[in-house]
Amino acid sequence: MTCLNRRDLGLLVLRAGTGAVLVAHGAQKLFGCFGGAGLEGTAASMEKMGFRPGKQSAVAAGLGEMGGGALLAVGLATPAAGAAAAGAMAGAVSVHAPAGFFAAGGGFEYPAFLGFTAAAIGLAGAGRYSLDHATDHVLDQPWTVALAFLASAVAAAAVVGRRAREQAEAEVETFD
Repeated sequence: MTCLNRRDLGLLVLRAGTGAVLVAHGAQKLFGCFGGAGLEGTAASMEKMGFRPGKQSAVAAGLGEMGGGALLAVGLATPAAGAAAAGAMAGAVSVHAPAGFFAAGGGFEYPAFLGFTAAAIGLAGAGRYSLDHATDHVLDQPWTVALAFLASAVAAAAVVGRRAREQAEAEVETFD
């Protein structure tokens, strides 16, 4: 096996594992699978966490995780898949950040790791053992990398920024 084949096999394993975790995470939010709250429960939680409107936020997070994870796993539209999953994880990081870094204390370690891994796969590409390769990279063009990550970064910054502003305003009202 040549180094190139090992690299592509490694990308396949990384994509499949990361994608499966993200799909399961999203399925908890959207469908209540694996002990998750489902869409209504997740929407209520999103509202409590400051993501408004809660239902749209839950759908966006669930689709970013589940859809992005599924596309990463099969290696299709890899830049968009990686960017979508990374954007969804940026929202999760913002929720966990006040608890510090380590997951054991409720910190952002785990969502940050998933987000960075998804982003890295989106940037690196899916490799030869992927649907992107099988479709001659029709959904994996250089311009799609820039567009997908720019759109995801803008969307994540807007959502997280709006949440932070609303939380700051609520805190000021509490002290008034």
